[in-house]
Amino acid sequence: MLSLSFLFLKKRGKYYKMYLTLLNGTGYVFDLDDYMELRMKYRIVGALVGTANSKGWSSSEAALPVELTKCETQLLIDEGLAILVSKAACLMKSPTPEILQEYQEDFAARLMAQADALKAEKLRETERHVDKILSGKRNKLLKQGKSDEAAALMPQSVIQEVANNFEFDHQNALVELPCPHLDKHTAQLWTTPICDRDSLKYRVFRDLWSRGKFVTCGDAFGADFLIYPGDPLLYHASHIVIIQSSPAIRPLELISKVRLSVIANKNCVFAYEAAEGKTVVYQTVAWCNPSK
Repeated sequence: MLSLSFLFLKKRGKYYKMYLTLLNGTGYVFDLDDYMELRMKYRIVGALVGTANSKGWSSSEAALPVELTKCETQLLIDEGLAILVSKAACLMKSPTPEILQEYQEDFAARLMAQADALKAEKLRETERHVDKILSGKRNKLLKQGKSDEAAALMPQSVIQEVANNFEFDHQNALVELPCPHLDKHTAQLWTTPICDRDSLKYRVFRDLWSRGKFVTCGDAFGADFLIYPGDPLLYHASHIVIIQSSPAIRPLELISKVRLSVIANKNCVFAYEAAEGKTVVYQTVAWCNPSK
């Protein structure tokens, strides 16, 4: 494996290729611009698996990074659209005292920025309700017989009091979960194939993708792939694709797969390899109701 500079990988120029980070045996995308290019230009969808900073994990509100399937990762590499890199050796080694101190200073600066933002919001909220706050403080002073202090109380003094009494508790700080790594680091080019290029599943995926389709994982429908006529955010899947090792299929399995596609309102496609060669053959099966 070759060692590559992180800054070189991210340099957008003539030789730029987006990079995928190797995690859990497949490629991950941490950069928003890269993901939008993959989705809009190259019809690669993946799955958002990250968590928003201010919320817990939710399948309906997931965030970066994006986990690609092994077929998607291998396709991008084979098409020359991306390179796969491993950062484990660099990011998992023990930091030097200098790097640790730099990180701690940077972390303290980010906490201070949170404190400044929270204080500014607190002051804006005080200004928004300063009349009510001022009225309440004056009434309290009048009940205590401090009429002179109540008369001298001004809006600016109330705001200044809030600013002077503001304290930022680190226990209430938000923990930042940045997508791209914040610091300079190196990565190693990963050259080992992620999946078997000669496998029928990968060949089917690449063939469908080359036909201009959006192709995603079909596990949710008991299939190998789902085919969409457009971006899955805008369209429902039109076909489920089931890969067969041979053209022969057991009747009960045929019935179950086709009925599943009917219930999901999709067409059922079986993909298998032609007997005389490595050509991929597709066969669409439709459910026919004899009573109609």
